Amino acid sequence: MASPNLDDFAQFAAVAEAGGFRAAAQARNLSASSLSEAVRRLEGDLGVRLLNRTTRSVTPTEAGRRLLDRLTPALAELAHAADELAAESGRTTGTLRLNVPGIVARHVLPPIAARFLAAHPGVRLEISAQDDFVDILAAGFDAGIRYEESIDRDMIAVPIGPRRQRFVCVAAPAYLERHGTPRHPRDLSAHQRIGHRFASGRMIVWDFERGGRRYRLAPEGPLVSNSIEMATAAAVAGLGIATGFHEFFAAELARGSLVEILADWMEPFPGPSLYYHSRRLMPAPLRAFIDFIRTDDAS
Repeated sequence: MASPNLDDFAQFAAVAEAGGFRAAAQARNLSASSLSEAVRRLEGDLGVRLLNRTTRSVTPTEAGRRLLDRLTPALAELAHAADELAAESGRTTGTLRLNVPGIVARHVLPPIAARFLAAHPGVRLEISAQDDFVDILAAGFDAGIRYEESIDRDMIAVPIGPRRQRFVCVAAPAYLERHGTPRHPRDLSAHQRIGHRFASGRMIVWDFERGGRRYRLAPEGPLVSNSIEMATAAAVAGLGIATGFHEFFAAELARGSLVEILADWMEPFPGPSLYYHSRRLMPAPLRAFIDFIRTDDAS
């Protein structure tokens, strides 16, 4: 039997934990074909099949599960040893993989990431912008950032970025001149409402609240898109009313090409939080990032 390559063991573990070659490739910034080749090579070296592959799923065989049970703590210990050596040298190194929503990738994380990377030049930051909620561990991420998500007991949340944010409802002055300005959310039923749909196909429902009263309605109008840039352009062109994070429309609001409506129905909500697994051996880059955002926030 050939002597297996340690890196092939790590690639196999990544595929098994992610539940597929594509998810593991995205998390590790590798090609799915290179991961597939690594697993095939390891199976050949060991003389046993490690993964069951179908068009719908990739799951460990019984032998693969046994290997993974032994391999996971061993790989974690190796990573921990490397982190300790790096820490002794006074320099944090490694890759930090984060899954974040689009608003965070565009308007919250860039300045924080720039300051963090300047302070830790040995760290590589990999950001995946994804609005739909994902299992960060299964997808191979070290941590995630989300808004008001249900945090499991084995997750820890740390605030990052603004503590309060809000949605706004916007329209072009010319549109309001033609169709009138809504004074209550129920008035929106007579207006063109530009919709936003997640990549999963789920449509965002418009939600208004004031003094404990809540009003919800679905968008219905000339445009539905998963691009906030498209929605903004459509609103500026006078095609209808749009809603979203204030940050999305801040530039157009400042220019006057859009104006805010129903502001008294758009209550602020808590800002985003970084969340991570509390029982997992923490990689040094994640520990450095958590320490940084806590210190950065206090400064």
